[in-house]
Amino acid sequence: FSNQHTWYLATLSSVSAKSKAETNPTIPFSKLIYTYNHVIQGFSASLTPAELESLKNSPGYVSSVKDRVVKVDTTHSFEFLDLNSGTGAWPVSSFGKDLIVGVIDTGVWPESESFNDDGMSDVPSRWKGECESGTQFNSSLCNKKLIGARFFNKGLIAHNSNITISMNSTRDTEGHGTHTSTTVAGTYVKDASYFGYAPGTARGMAPMARVAMYKALWEEGAYTTDIIAAIDQAITDGVDVLSMSLGLDGVELYEDPIAIATFAAIEKNIFVSTSAGNEGPDVETLHNGTPWVITVAAGTMDRDFGATLILSNKVSINGLAQYPGNFTSTEFPIVFMDTCSNKTELSKIKQKIIVCQDPGKEDSLDDQFNNIQAAGNIAAVFITNSSSVDVFVQSPFPAIFLVQKDGDTVVDFIKSNTDPKASIVFKKTILGIKPSPRVTSYTSRGPSYSCPLVLKPDIMAPGDSVLAAWPPNIAAARVNQDLVFTNFNLLSGTSMACPHVSGIAALLKAVYPNWSPAAIRSALMTTSDQIDNTGSPIKDIGGNLRPADPLAMGAGHVNPNKALNPGLIYDATVQDYVDLLCGLNFTQQQIKTITKTSSNNCSNPSLDLNYPSFIAFFNDRDAKPNSTTVVEFGRTVTNVGDGSFTYKANVTPINGLKVTVEPDTLVFKTKYEKKSYKLSIEGPKQLHKAVLFGYLTWEDSGKEHVVTSPIVATSYKIEK
Repeated sequence: FSNQHTWYLATLSSVSAKSKAETNPTIPFSKLIYTYNHVIQGFSASLTPAELESLKNSPGYVSSVKDRVVKVDTTHSFEFLDLNSGTGAWPVSSFGKDLIVGVIDTGVWPESESFNDDGMSDVPSRWKGECESGTQFNSSLCNKKLIGARFFNKGLIAHNSNITISMNSTRDTEGHGTHTSTTVAGTYVKDASYFGYAPGTARGMAPMARVAMYKALWEEGAYTTDIIAAIDQAITDGVDVLSMSLGLDGVELYEDPIAIATFAAIEKNIFVSTSAGNEGPDVETLHNGTPWVITVAAGTMDRDFGATLILSNKVSINGLAQYPGNFTSTEFPIVFMDTCSNKTELSKIKQKIIVCQDPGKEDSLDDQFNNIQAAGNIAAVFITNSSSVDVFVQSPFPAIFLVQKDGDTVVDFIKSNTDPKASIVFKKTILGIKPSPRVTSYTSRGPSYSCPLVLKPDIMAPGDSVLAAWPPNIAAARVNQDLVFTNFNLLSGTSMACPHVSGIAALLKAVYPNWSPAAIRSALMTTSDQIDNTGSPIKDIGGNLRPADPLAMGAGHVNPNKALNPGLIYDATVQDYVDLLCGLNFTQQQIKTITKTSSNNCSNPSLDLNYPSFIAFFNDRDAKPNSTTVVEFGRTVTNVGDGSFTYKANVTPINGLKVTVEPDTLVFKTKYEKKSYKLSIEGPKQLHKAVLFGYLTWEDSGKEHVVTSPIVATSYKIEK
């Protein structure tokens, strides 16, 4: 055959002819959906079960996997990450100049000010992508910032041939893609805000990088066939970084088209950033636990949005609020209605501010909120310690949420006054919130289902209430029954955390164009922060504010400026990933599915990938009491600092475990020199706690570099 495509067509033709002859001659002819060039050696097609069985006997058949539905993980963050124009990652990387970030998402709103290309140089000559025209999208809408726009929906159509696609182009009808792509690389936009909240200049992580949008997520559905077609095209077009705020839950690596497709991207030296998912705080909920991508968890920022309740005795109390409407500053009578459960009584109250005490039961805040909304009144004050208050703050009616101690002040005031009154001022943005960052409760946790022996997630980035561009024709909120619109929206999720890391990776790639994706990931992980802005360990909102473990936040919170100078890196080659696949006891067919070659070298199978983190399972339920075991890891680090360095190892004590590092001193004489060490964890065969963790740090004698890796010991058993 002259090319793969003609071979695939001929194969499908013969398969279809066979199945027609054997079964029902009226079966429609098999439809080829996509021929893939990079992500797999193969194609996607609509097949009957009989045709699939026939295909399995065709020459060259390796494997097949059913198309699946994919889950989407739905202006201040740059300052919180300490990015500034004078020093550090921004000026050193020229703000990510000429790096190309491919975003696979719901499309883009090209007219957004965040895609303004003022001051940008010509599109890099190496770029092979294009701007496709379609419904309400002309190719002239691209510019030097938004340099590519393509859309993929053949898979979606194959699932439902009668489907009507409302916007058959790269134009965004959901907002998600506009938000994520401008978080990565949005240009400077002054006076951006969400209805007055979070005011300031909005910009992405890499403001001078280019964006290419690949729309493969549709209001009508999202399928792996279209997503890997988008990845395939992005590889051809020449992106440097791929950002994907989506994933598949509970699939093996060789059955996960996204894992298989991203392996092809890594082979082409493309950095791939993915979201961990929003299924927390339960463990083992994470997706994209793929060893060759970076998996990003979501954290909070040091910023809250709120309102001030001013009592008539002139006492002011701040609370959380994101009511988007305008509100009068007039004083109103204020009344305490206890748990606000009596709907009849609530409906009798007119022209008053109602105060509700959340009893703290499951769904009690939800019930109160709905009761108040149904009754309708001037405004509400909710007193609650609920960790899910974030769900309610963007309320369609004027509402402020107070913590218990502030709520007690309000209730005492109401009870001790004959004519209590109060006013509320909304649209307050409070900076410098402590402690922060914290791990959000919704961010999905490890261990990874698909590869538990690699610790996931890798890193945490801002994911809560992130301000970025938004299509002006998609409602961003409600004020009572009316929809309201804005050019910038506040969204939360690991979907918002992932593009932060994609943009920061672009900054690093601009500085170190020859570094591998594994080297960039290592630099981000080993320089991340485990300490919050109060000097204490980062806390986990989903874990009752206990110190966050690495199964929740990975190595720590991303720190772009420190990542510029990591000192040592843990590199990994494509062969290292193949060694891991061999060590996982995958069959040759399964390995071939991922690597796209028959000549896989399995002479050094290893479950011990050269990764900047460590996870050990102590889960032998049949172990004799007090019996111990030792888990060993081998690691090789490369000196990327200029000159010679001596590094010394330090391990935080982990109660009940003995961790040793051999040798505990590494001497580097030259740049790019490699040294190896062994880390051993001795512990009980069956750990009595679910998770124990600590950190290994390598520090050079001049204290210029501190290279930190998380160590996790767990008794979890991954049930498959």
